[in-house]
Amino acid sequence: MTSTLARIKKVGKHFEIMVDLDNALKVKKGLASSIEAEGDRIFSDIKKGNVAPNADLMAAFGTIDAAQVAVMIVKGGEVQTTQEHRDAEHDKRIKQVVDFLSANAVDPKTGNPHTPERIKSALEQAHIKVKNAPIESQIPEIIDAVSRVIPIKIETRKIKIVIPAMHTGKAYGVVSQYKDEENWKDSGDLEVVINIPAGMLMDFYNKLNSVTHGSALTEELKNGN
Repeated sequence: MTSTLARIKKVGKHFEIMVDLDNALKVKKGLASSIEAEGDRIFSDIKKGNVAPNADLMAAFGTIDAAQVAVMIVKGGEVQTTQEHRDAEHDKRIKQVVDFLSANAVDPKTGNPHTPERIKSALEQAHIKVKNAPIESQIPEIIDAVSRVIPIKIETRKIKIVIPAMHTGKAYGVVSQYKDEENWKDSGDLEVVINIPAGMLMDFYNKLNSVTHGSALTEELKNGN
């Protein structure tokens, strides 16, 4: 168990608690709904040992219950993380990038995939800093940087999809991030052409079939079509 500081400023007052880091991050991400403040105390200045007055707690949180206040502080405030935790999170994001590129990228000269080791080495040489954001949204920037170290491109598939009118509302969110073209039919059906990384195709089909109940028609297009 690693204890850490969580804090927030509300109604012009500072509130601080000591909490378990892992539990706090679960609450922050919505993976847990409760957390305990160590000692069941809410501080205005934890270093000085100043406990927050009940009147201030009521004004800021509408309760003096330490468990409820702790959840609100963690969810809405700042949770300090250790360097060890930050390093572990960074390593995890790097692995996600390596896994993504191993599955979806090739050497454009040979058409062969790069090994995970070569990709990781290229990331290091390119001084890639992976942000705390979805990996897919960072890939164009990462590819641009890595391509200066090794020849690399994302292998994609071009797919034409016809979505029945009754399912376009939910399905649009699934196809929009990969959309190259769209054409709304008089019937209300949606025809789109997407360009998607090859390694993501099966997961994409699963999501599309889920929201359209398998009624979407798909056709893989050759390059140039």
